Amino acid sequence: MQSGKMRKQGLSGKRHTGHAGSHAQRPVTELDVRAGVFRQPVMQTPVLVLNASYEPINICGARRALVLVLKGVARTEEEQGQILHAARMRVAMPSVIRLLEYRRIPHQTRALSRKNILLRDRNSCQYCSVVLTAGELTLDHVVPRSRGGLSTWENLVACCHNCNRRKGNQMLHELTEMRLLREPRPFSLHTSRHIMRMIGSADAAWRKYLYFEATETEEPAA
Repeated sequence: MQSGKMRKQGLSGKRHTGHAGSHAQRPVTELDVRAGVFRQPVMQTPVLVLNASYEPINICGARRALVLVLKGVARTEEEQGQILHAARMRVAMPSVIRLLEYRRIPHQTRALSRKNILLRDRNSCQYCSVVLTAGELTLDHVVPRSRGGLSTWENLVACCHNCNRRKGNQMLHELTEMRLLREPRPFSLHTSRHIMRMIGSADAAWRKYLYFEATETEEPAA
């Protein structure tokens, strides 16, 4: 009976030794990232994507950025300073990645969404200029939908609740006390860069790639 116990202890001891040895770090693979071994909020951190020419072309989540790096499609240009830890691995979180081969971008576009309209308009009401959080703002159709207005970049603006109620379904020329601070811009390369700046404003590593242009000035609408 005692020898049986000793055999059991010996076997468990071997397993323990083998388990301890398995803690040696191994390279992080694409499958590790896709399997979700890292904490989800961290993997959703925005990462700036540069073309091979260092031109900013997109923003993606950290998960997608790590997959591109591990597949050899891109390389990390800037690190966020945070290390992602899993059970048996660690990897530096990228802040900026660059594609290794130049990709021709024929026409940059971005989804028409509430978030992107608010970013374009700097989270400020386009009628009274008050700056609010995204949750405190609405979208206004400059030409109301009831009057044939469409949901487009050129017809949607950020708007506070008070101004939205005041405007209602009226046209601007029918109101003497309301006017647009600036005409809503259609989507363009300028808009794309501006949205990237807004998203990356808290990350100093992005600035050398996005803030090289002169400070933009916009004239209010006549």
